Amino acid sequence: MPPCPMPTFKHLLVPLDGSALSARAVEVGLDLARDFGAAITAFVAELPAPAPATGRGVWHHLHAVEAQREVAERHAEGVLAAFERRALEAGIPFEGLYAQSTDIDGAIDAVARQRGCDLIVMATHGPGRLRRSWTQRVMARSPLPLLVVH
Repeated sequence: MPPCPMPTFKHLLVPLDGSALSARAVEVGLDLARDFGAAITAFVAELPAPAPATGRGVWHHLHAVEAQREVAERHAEGVLAAFERRALEAGIPFEGLYAQSTDIDGAIDAVARQRGCDLIVMATHGPGRLRRSWTQRVMARSPLPLLVVH
């Protein structure tokens, strides 16, 4: 029986949350991109702040929601900028994206499809925002191969 051909990937999606396991997915993504000559799209998805309650304190809550959104954006920008520096140093084509969504696994799947990715590389779980259940949901939802980093 002839050996199975090695798959070739040209565009990796690496969802991140800034955790230590997420950093491991960065390393694996960079290694794979280098080996396959692939491009990387990194994606940070954040849950939006809860909707403001009605009644007293609405303005205070709106201010807190805006402050939380700004903190999330700065966090995402920092995570993506660090990954971009590493990718550019390695000569790997890179795109970094950020979104807020109540459907994290759906957002990951949508970005992978929209950007023409052919492999998703993500961490199993961690203290950050990409918890194990989202990894499992991406695995169940996406038709793309998923490399789960432990």
